[in-house]
Amino acid sequence: MIDMLADAAAMGAIAKSGLAVLGAGIGIGIIGMKAAESIGRNPASFGKVLTISILLAALVEGVAFVAIFMG
Repeated sequence: MIDMLADAAAMGAIAKSGLAVLGAGIGIGIIGMKAAESIGRNPASFGKVLTISILLAALVEGVAFVAIFMG
């Protein structure tokens, strides 16, 4: 009985981590999409947009790592 509860808790933690990583992937995709759209509209802003989008993608990925390690 206790083993079944421990297995269920572990599966729940894995599922939550998987959802966090899925959300992070979607978020990074949206960041990339909007960065490409912004650069397409104003090519002169390439450097600023690239810097901001890399920073935001790293922050989103950091949240995913926190979610994985917090379980």
